[in-house]
Amino acid sequence: MKGALRHPFRCAGRMAWLAFELFFALAGLTLTSIFHRSVSPTLARARGMQRHARRLLHSVGGRVSVHGSIPRRGLLVSNHLSYLDILVLGSIAPCVFVSKSEVQHWPLLGWLTRLAATLFIQRGKRSDVARINQEAARVLDADVLLVIFPEGTSSDGTAVLPFKSSLLEPVADRRHPLTAAHLGYEIEDGNASAEVCYWGDMTFGPHLFNLLSKRGVVASVSFTAVESPATCRKELARQLHSEISRLKSSCLTANAR
Repeated sequence: MKGALRHPFRCAGRMAWLAFELFFALAGLTLTSIFHRSVSPTLARARGMQRHARRLLHSVGGRVSVHGSIPRRGLLVSNHLSYLDILVLGSIAPCVFVSKSEVQHWPLLGWLTRLAATLFIQRGKRSDVARINQEAARVLDADVLLVIFPEGTSSDGTAVLPFKSSLLEPVADRRHPLTAAHLGYEIEDGNASAEVCYWGDMTFGPHLFNLLSKRGVVASVSFTAVESPATCRKELARQLHSEISRLKSSCLTANAR
């Protein structure tokens, strides 16, 4: 909140812009879900979300730097740092996300994610994994890019947390392309780990107000195709964790030059 007090006009202006873009996105995705024609409902919503994610990201002062080939289908596995991750990855390519079930009950954002065809999983319910895997397979079979964050929670970005293997079942049969991605953030006037990353016991409202007061946020996304994925879920989880950790190290080395 300190940033919002130091830059009240910047924060207020961006909040008004963000609110407008949120309502515009809700209206647009609602119409898309009703009047889609030549493509599948899931793909139509994913494309609609991409258009609105770009606008929403711009409204909070965000821009994206992409490294590597952007995947168009299959499974995309990424580290997880912030609620901004959805806008960043959603702005790069049409995709569907797997998210914790609590998100669908958030004001406005919950409605937005439901309209964007997000798959919601009840994290404390092991039996829900089978349902999500079936829905994930349906998205993948429709050639729509599916995004998961196998850490299971967000972090401050200092390390890639251990991966949960349960959601990797749909790609363990090697029928779908697999891509690993590493996300990172930078801001000129602050600390990205504390002011962009959203983790621990942080509270959404104060965190968002402070973020809106920043001059801008640069998201860096690195992609790499996983050519020979393991067929065992647990081994695949270790393989992907290693690949994303390697991407993180490469990004740190490049930034240090």
